[in-house]
Amino acid sequence: MRHFGHLADDVRDRLFLAAPGEFTPNGDPAVLATALGATLYSPATRPTLRADIRKQAAQGVVSMVLCLEDAIADHEVPDAEANLVARLGELWAEVTEGVDAAGASTGCTQDLPLLFIRVRTAAQLTDLAERLGPAIGLLTGFVLPKFTEESGGDFLEALAEAVTGTGHRLFAMPVLESPELAHLETRRDQLFGIARLLDKHRERILAVRLGVTDLCSAYGLRRSPDLTAYDVSLVASVIGDVVNVLGRADGTGFTVTGPVWEYFPVQERMFKPQLRRTPFAEAEPSREAVRRRIIEHDLDGLIREIELDRANGLLGKTCIHPSHVPAVHALSVVTHEEYSDARDILQQDRGGGGVLRSAYTNKMNEAKPHRAWAERVMLRAEVFGVAREDVSFAELLSACLCR
Repeated sequence: MRHFGHLADDVRDRLFLAAPGEFTPNGDPAVLATALGATLYSPATRPTLRADIRKQAAQGVVSMVLCLEDAIADHEVPDAEANLVARLGELWAEVTEGVDAAGASTGCTQDLPLLFIRVRTAAQLTDLAERLGPAIGLLTGFVLPKFTEESGGDFLEALAEAVTGTGHRLFAMPVLESPELAHLETRRDQLFGIARLLDKHRERILAVRLGVTDLCSAYGLRRSPDLTAYDVSLVASVIGDVVNVLGRADGTGFTVTGPVWEYFPVQERMFKPQLRRTPFAEAEPSREAVRRRIIEHDLDGLIREIELDRANGLLGKTCIHPSHVPAVHALSVVTHEEYSDARDILQQDRGGGGVLRSAYTNKMNEAKPHRAWAERVMLRAEVFGVAREDVSFAELLSACLCR
């Protein structure tokens, strides 16, 4: 699999100086953590779950979470578990048989997104690992909600048992969203306790996720579509502390992913105000008009938040709507300027350090202080590719929306 693999070859050639690289679910964990990109959540209750997974993969989704936690009501859990086991069993049968229900070739698990199950408890993880049988081979891991120093140990021990019992490599993605992290008096101890716990299980931790909706709920807050998570001071302080403790670039840190963006476009509502303003408006807006409105309005807040995620040390993002995926991935592509700076910094650092003017002549690149940044850029370039010098974010996003 690879990012932007759903685009035609000639489109990728036009957009990328260096095309996104291929990776497999069994590859280097550092590459997989970077490759998560827009991780799309889907309730496990969906009867079309198997088809949904294939559909989203064909549209460029590279990681998905099948959710048994907050996305479904408590009374739905037994049916959701049964549906999940059945649909993944069907998908496994397709993969191993090499054809889908229509008789078309399906290849292998590398044609599918990286799949994770979000469980509620450690016991549920153990139970599902047994019930899935060989279909557990479809999974990259489990998402562990409400993760704290106290609850995390049981989750990680259950995961280790599942790995031993199935012989299949499985990763954990803990979600930091508990009131203990929101509350100032307990945050410090929780973060350092979580850091110690994760370090003991480092080989199992793919990424750390932030549950900003739950953090806000501890104070009855909810941001509007005009505000990013960083405009909510309480949330911004938690994000900063999480990155401070768990996102360090000295080899002790982990990939920390960006928070969910809760809003998504509704085309009917989007155009009604426009139609009321002028009698000359199109009765049926063109596809290009729809795309333009989505880009200029409905995704504006998301785009600003993704940029702030990157500036604050986060990579990738939790997504609850497919319309968010192209923006996350387009903004993950390394720009020609970033690539040029990172390459020069690493070359200069091998020569003993020092300072040099950037090739774009708009900044100074200091080899030693900027080395960790440059290494991260190069890893992102390996996964998401490098845009050509004259290709902008808007062109990358448009290519994904217009296919």
